[in-house]
Formats: sequence, structure tokens, C-alpha cells
Amino acid sequence: MRELSLNILDIAQNSVSAGASLVEILINIYEKEDRFEIIIKDNGKGIKEDFLKNITDPFVTTRTTRKVGMGLPFFKFSAEQSGGHFDISSKSGVGTTVKAEYVISSIDRMPLGDIGETVLSLIISSENVNYLFKVKSDKGEGYLDTREIKETLDGLPISSSEVISFLRDYMQENISILYGGLV
Repeated sequence: MRELSLNILDIAQNSVSAGASLVEILINIYEKEDRFEIIIKDNGKGIKEDFLKNITDPFVTTRTTRKVGMGLPFFKFSAEQSGGHFDISSKSGVGTTVKAEYVISSIDRMPLGDIGETVLSLIISSENVNYLFKVKSDKGEGYLDTREIKETLDGLPISSSEVISFLRDYMQENISILYGGLV
């Protein structure tokens, strides 16, 4: 994958497949420390402990359509290649948390990519799932919570073109303020 946002998309889709009703995507930027982290948390069914031990092995997958799963191994590799770290924790029946930390100035760090479009794709593709998307940096913090949005829509689907257009503009404006292309 060429952009970290595609890894986020893949992992969030795994959360949906695991029965999550809430997926949190958190991006914390520590410019002065030259690092940022991506955290993806869900309240899905979780991962059994014995399976979790080998989860970053590409030949360990729950997919039935193919025998290779590259999402988590690539995510781990991308973090470690930049000089960062990767961690995954899970509890059956509670959910899973995936965390990848990156060195911002590393020449080997992949770009974040279009995170706004990634989040919109997730919202459109799984309307019954709620998403909390937060970005925090030295410049401030912002969030988008589909639970709040759905509450104010008064029956209008969140996937309607008017709502998606508004969300796209809102996220692009606010994301650029918070990290301005830094990651």
C-alpha cells in the first residue's frame, strides 16, 4: 500500500467484519517530538489470544477467499520501517486496538494520504456502524462523530449526497488546519 490511509481503511473494514458498532480512528501528531501515531479501536468481537500471537504473519488470516492477509503485516512494517513501533491488543468479546507510531522526518515513512476520503468511504460503506475520527496536533484538535451527526440529521441518511458533500468540505478544511500536510 502506498498510503497509510489505505491501511486504515483495511483495518477499519476488518473491524466492521468483526461486528463492531463503533470504530475509532485517532491520529495524534507530536511535531516537536518528530512522531505521530495512528490508533484504530473497535468494539467488535475481538481476537482470540492464540490467533493474536501470530496476527502479523501474512499467512495467518481469517479470510476464506485467499490464504494471505497483508493488512496488519504491512501496517506493522510501515511503522517499523520509519523507526516507529506497532502494537495490537485485543480481548474476546470486548474489541481490538491497533496502534502504529511513525517518525515524521523518516525518509522511509509513507505519507498519510487522503484520510478524509478514507473516513468518508467508511461512513458510506457501512451506514450502521458509527465512526469517531479524531485528529490532535500542536495546532489543536478536531473530531467527527457519526453518532452526533446522525442525531442531528432527523432521518436524512448520512450517506445522502448533501451530507457527504458537507462532511467532505468540513474534513478537508479542518484536517489541513490541524496538520497542514505534515504527515
